Amino acid sequence: MIIVTGATGQLGRQIVERLLTRVPANRVGVSVRDPQKAQTFADQGVRVRQGSFTDAAGLAHAFEGASQVLIISVDKMGEECVRQHRTAIDAAVAAGARRILYTSQMGASATSHFQACRDHAATEEALRACGVPFTSLRNGFYATSAARFVGNAVESGRLALPADGPVAWTAHADLADATAAILADEGRFDGPTPPLTGGQALTFDAIAAIATEVTGRTTTRITVPDGQFREQLVDQGVPADMADQLLGIFAASRAREFATVDPTLTTLLGREPIALGTVLREQLSKE
Repeated sequence: MIIVTGATGQLGRQIVERLLTRVPANRVGVSVRDPQKAQTFADQGVRVRQGSFTDAAGLAHAFEGASQVLIISVDKMGEECVRQHRTAIDAAVAAGARRILYTSQMGASATSHFQACRDHAATEEALRACGVPFTSLRNGFYATSAARFVGNAVESGRLALPADGPVAWTAHADLADATAAILADEGRFDGPTPPLTGGQALTFDAIAAIATEVTGRTTTRITVPDGQFREQLVDQGVPADMADQLLGIFAASRAREFATVDPTLTTLLGREPIALGTVLREQLSKE
């Protein structure tokens, strides 16, 4: 049985939906914190069990009978993030999984400027040490992150952010399709995958131009000093440590940690990846 964690989240839900087009529902199980939110999957014949990365005993039940376990990274950073991932890895090993898959990031590195990428690197080390074959999905930077920055700027017409570098923004839908394909073709990748990226690496200068085209309202890119940006975030109520983590994204992009454009995702999809402009259009239409 293929077990998918976090199956009610933005990425996890789409992965399960795509997976059900490739394998029978009785071969799919999900581990979720709130089973009621996964009722749609249960109605289709998917096994739904409660599981949390903070509850090793609960994960043992959620992962029972697993042939593969897909661990979707938690929305946390630092020691707590890596600790939860290790709990999930240990549970997958104990369940007898033949392979563990993990949603990592293209910039995963112990020396990254961005905390999340350092966390991904630490999780990958735990996977290497666990004794079970693994696949680390080196996902491109989520395009919805760019869309959130743009959404905040459209009203004012000012995209005021720190200096940045090119980023291979990648759509959740494309990564879900690719992940389902990899799960259905067990063992296609061993260890870290090549970067699974969109077709272009874009700076926020280019994104401002795309936002102007998409909305019909001029969006001007303005570069602000890192310190000023941090102060603005804190003044808006963002916790200081979170503000520092957001700044890490810009420092990492300036170091070109997210600049690689790789053809692997295109090959897996059998088509060109979704363009950032399409993601922006869809996101802004919801606001």
